[in-house]
Amino acid sequence: MKNVFTIAAIVLTVGVLGLVLGGCGDNKEQNTVPARQANGGKQYGGIFRVNEVGEMRGLDPTGINDVTSHHIAHQIYENLLDLDENLQLIPTLAERWEVSTDGLSYTYFLRKGVLFHDNECFPEGKGREMKASDVKFTYDRICDARAKPRGAEYFKGKVVGAEEYFMATQQVMNGGNPAIQGVSGFEIVDDYTFRIRLIKPFGPFEYYVALGMTYVYPPEAVKHYGENFFQHPVGTGPFYFTSWTPDRECILQQWSKYWGKDDKGNQLPFLDKIVFSFMKDEKSQLLEFRQGNLDECYRIPSEFFPEIVGENKKTKGEYAKFTLFAVPALSTQFYGMINTSKEFSDIRIRKAFSMAIDRERIIKYVLKGQAASPGHYGIVPPAMPGYGEVTPGYTFNPQQAQKLLAEAGFPQGKNFPPITLQLNNGGGRNLQIAEAIQSQIQENLGIKVQLKQVEFAKHLDEVDAGRASFYRLGWIADYPDPENFLNLLYGKLVPPNGGISPINTVRFQNESFDALFDKALFTTDRDERLALYKQAEKIAMEYAPMMIIFHDEDYRLVQPDIQDYRNNAMDRRVYKWIWKKPKSE
Repeated sequence: MKNVFTIAAIVLTVGVLGLVLGGCGDNKEQNTVPARQANGGKQYGGIFRVNEVGEMRGLDPTGINDVTSHHIAHQIYENLLDLDENLQLIPTLAERWEVSTDGLSYTYFLRKGVLFHDNECFPEGKGREMKASDVKFTYDRICDARAKPRGAEYFKGKVVGAEEYFMATQQVMNGGNPAIQGVSGFEIVDDYTFRIRLIKPFGPFEYYVALGMTYVYPPEAVKHYGENFFQHPVGTGPFYFTSWTPDRECILQQWSKYWGKDDKGNQLPFLDKIVFSFMKDEKSQLLEFRQGNLDECYRIPSEFFPEIVGENKKTKGEYAKFTLFAVPALSTQFYGMINTSKEFSDIRIRKAFSMAIDRERIIKYVLKGQAASPGHYGIVPPAMPGYGEVTPGYTFNPQQAQKLLAEAGFPQGKNFPPITLQLNNGGGRNLQIAEAIQSQIQENLGIKVQLKQVEFAKHLDEVDAGRASFYRLGWIADYPDPENFLNLLYGKLVPPNGGISPINTVRFQNESFDALFDKALFTTDRDERLALYKQAEKIAMEYAPMMIIFHDEDYRLVQPDIQDYRNNAMDRRVYKWIWKKPKSE
């Protein structure tokens, strides 16, 4: 999943800080919410306040491919299966599942009595029971070109009938009914049984039903809200949507008819409400957290990191009272270089750019150590479970970089075409890294790089469309399999007509890589599959398809009264377990 994390590094005046605090200071409401006792010494009630430094694109699951939207949507919707804090698959809307011995059939047995949120899209505004027909509708829509899905490629060529249905709907984009009614491989066995049939065995498919695009929702909501469904989500999750004010806040309310309970028999969720704010400045976010106006602070401003976190990864000083979570993340930060562009079509130039960057210096002086490791290796992060040793990549070697640049016809960077690095706006960590890399490329290659900050939704659109030849992105795993990262280099995902390429944004194409990657995908033995992934990644990195900057380590602070916060290496947010201890304790 694309990571559009932004942090502003602007030193704010006291007046501006007053405005920020005035906009978020709502603790009186939080403190006056009466707590209600629950089993096991837990408490019901309270408002959980969290900030997202990136703006939300929308809450229609077919279009979600950014972390901010996913964090919010994950509280509203649910999947057939989910991942726990150890990244193991667990039942959710499906209470159990079966995979056929030939790997071609996945059958999900649905939980009975799960209700959609009350919403005006239903008769008398009352939510009804979720059935297999809703799962079928949701999955068909992922492959419906008219819905402009961002995840159709996950199913096309894998699920029986997915490609055919996509093409049929593409032919009626301007109106009319498609010749095919739905994906034949998405089957309703009965009201509580849903089956998926594959064309060929596909090892990572088990994780696909836990992707954000596969959140289940009712057809009534799509029909009622039409093109505005992205602003009016309806799901089965522990919280329901109440409002969204772009650039300011999104509010979710406790769903009192939620099906889930904890191990003490308590009805979930515990919280009354979740309020997401959208401050783009990480310094303001930290200040708000320190003042008690936020319950969670994800990421710590690099310049403050040494005074907040000690070498033992423990909080210190005035921050010692807060709870710290730290975990090497399944996340890679990189700069994309469109391999077919005039600037980066020459492999020597791509290699030169990758060798001109001193990643260790960036981690030490810009990030203040807040990273898991420098991007000296492949795109798959070292934290990937079971992947083994990392794939060789590129280290700092300015002499070799200059040699390659000269061989490409640009000695000392002379006559190299004007180049712009595009990144999402907000400044902060992303801007600080970009400025450091801008300086290093100028110093080590003699090439001037202009920086261009763009509002993040527009940034993603332009990157997907290939209108930015050099750009900043990050990728957080959608599921814990190397395929999820190597997919970014899969040549068969590049549209032949030069259209939108939301996954393989660098448009890298290599037959040898694709052949090994294909073989891995259809290998059911996990160890053998991982070995094939490794071979494929090694081939790709020889072509320097992108500039790997570093691999993340996630740090987050939470208030001392927050209990049962469940952290994981994918920053997959699950707030239904959280309860708040009375401050008097």
